[in-house]
Amino acid sequence: MKKQDITFGIHAVEAVLKHSPERVIELWVLLGRDDKRLMPILESAAEYGVSVQYAARKVLDDKSGGGQHQGVLARVKAVKQLNDKDLTALLDKIEVENTETPFLLILDGVTDPHNLGACLRNADAAGVHGVIVPRDNSVGLTPTVSKVACGAAEVVPLFQVTNLARTMKSLQDKGVWIVGAAGEAEHNLYKADLKGSLAIAMGAEDKGLRRLTREGCDSLVSIPMTGSVSSLNVSVASGVCLFEAVRQRLS
Repeated sequence: MKKQDITFGIHAVEAVLKHSPERVIELWVLLGRDDKRLMPILESAAEYGVSVQYAARKVLDDKSGGGQHQGVLARVKAVKQLNDKDLTALLDKIEVENTETPFLLILDGVTDPHNLGACLRNADAAGVHGVIVPRDNSVGLTPTVSKVACGAAEVVPLFQVTNLARTMKSLQDKGVWIVGAAGEAEHNLYKADLKGSLAIAMGAEDKGLRRLTREGCDSLVSIPMTGSVSSLNVSVASGVCLFEAVRQRLS
């Protein structure tokens, strides 16, 4: 496991300072940048005793791997990778507290960090308790994912599980209903019951849900498409599905 990592972008750096300031080792800021958007970050760094290094743009470009750092990046202690046991602990906690019903997002083989980051942002906005991905053939928490997530990566747990089909079965054993999104499904998303303990499963960018994942779902639904486009990007589709569940839960 990595001991250190890089987080870049104003929202991502601001989020780690807000939620996990103890992880921040040092900040690197673009030389000459002192505008209002950056001031809260510099003030938080001063509050927590984080050292600030000023550097030329090329230095920040190199450190961020060419990412859109917006003039600020942080060297941080790597976050603990969450696994199946952590997911079980979360569900047990929700059951004990008995104040909410589980609401999860399963992403089957999403390999594009921009899509995972956008899905994490959707999940945070929708109040999802956690996002589940397979450990293999899926992107994890990279600096680009954190940047695109705009802070959501700091608050939405990402569980990387060894065997997705087995994890889905354990969710069902705990009373979680799994609804998979599939373009060819006969059932309409807007006619599905999404109010109870729920996990929404979304497929990869190109292939959709894998066979075992599809077979492990309790039901499959499709998003009605009336235009010439046959499918949606996984981050857009996840937003549509998650917020239909939110709508139902609020009604």
